[in-house]
Amino acid sequence: MTDAAELRRRTQEFLAAHPPASTDRPDFLRARFDAGLAWVHYPEGLGGLGAPRSLQAVVDAELESAGAPDNDPRRIGIGLGMAAPTVLGFGTDEQKHRFLRPLWTGEEVWCQLFSEPGAGSDLAALGTRAVRDGDDWVVNGQKVWTSSAHTARWAILIARTDPERPKHRGITYFVCDMTDPGVEVRPLRQITGEAEFNEVFLTDVRIPDAHRLGEVGDGWKVAQTTLMNERVSIGGMRIPREGGMIGPVATAWRERPELRTHDLHQRLLKLWVEAEVARLTGERLRQQLVAGQPGPEGSGMKLGFARLNQEISGLEVELLGEEGLLYEDWTMRRPELVDFVGRDAGYRYLRSKGNSIEGGTSEVLLNIVAERVLGLPAEPRTDKDVAWKDLAR
Repeated sequence: MTDAAELRRRTQEFLAAHPPASTDRPDFLRARFDAGLAWVHYPEGLGGLGAPRSLQAVVDAELESAGAPDNDPRRIGIGLGMAAPTVLGFGTDEQKHRFLRPLWTGEEVWCQLFSEPGAGSDLAALGTRAVRDGDDWVVNGQKVWTSSAHTARWAILIARTDPERPKHRGITYFVCDMTDPGVEVRPLRQITGEAEFNEVFLTDVRIPDAHRLGEVGDGWKVAQTTLMNERVSIGGMRIPREGGMIGPVATAWRERPELRTHDLHQRLLKLWVEAEVARLTGERLRQQLVAGQPGPEGSGMKLGFARLNQEISGLEVELLGEEGLLYEDWTMRRPELVDFVGRDAGYRYLRSKGNSIEGGTSEVLLNIVAERVLGLPAEPRTDKDVAWKDLAR
């Protein structure tokens, strides 16, 4: 069994054979994947060594100390955090070998075609249709709130393949080619003035059956893997102490004593403690992941992440006073990633409003925590056994 010493030795040998200073970044990343040092808990041949997930930190530390390039994980977060574990869990051998390597190296960006204008919080009510036509599926519908659709090569997509069945049972999961001529991406301008989100229209998009993940009609089960991993990737990111949104507020408090008041001090202390508790809870959650797939605990982490971001950014605006109301740039931009810390307070305040929507609304996540963590009775659901085609919309 691979242990920390063995992994450290492997990584050092890899660095000796591929010096970061003289190896092109794409070549370095491809070689790292092929050496099994991309995500060590994945199987051999798929970027890993079948080692415990916890040992990834050993590899990362060696690479970081050597100045090795990373794969820009924030830019490809949807691929890493959502698409990859789903492909690994439900993909065929051919799909795994086709998609995982360029996904991890960042050569192919992924997006997520789940939510729809009439099926956001109630995702299982989605109406995008996929109809079998020989070896292909013909897909028509509309998706919304699709981050990175304007840069993505591939998308994870769920569509309704059997409207005669109840809404959770007539869904199938696909990999969609975003370069298909039937795929139209339109920007959605946000309160920040930017458009990192998109709406996506699918018109007679042909998806080969070879790009289906899981069995026909089993898409909701497959999607649960994606959603649970998504919530962990949003709410359970590894950050240092005073990382994330609390960092700029604490820095401003220390460096600008003229801004301080007793009331703001008490609120800052409270939020600092909550941010540290959330950070340590995220560490514990990642330790649990070593033993298997994420469960509903990720929903709790994501809930706390959204609330904390909104409260901290609100405190920052109050602390800075008139300066906190400034927002540097209302230009319509199409960013490739969200940068909370590298922007001004006005941006952080506005952008954090979306944290309680993306990755599952806070209301839905509260239900998940209540039912699956606390064991409370489920809410009455009158549509559970009704065919999707008979539901009121």
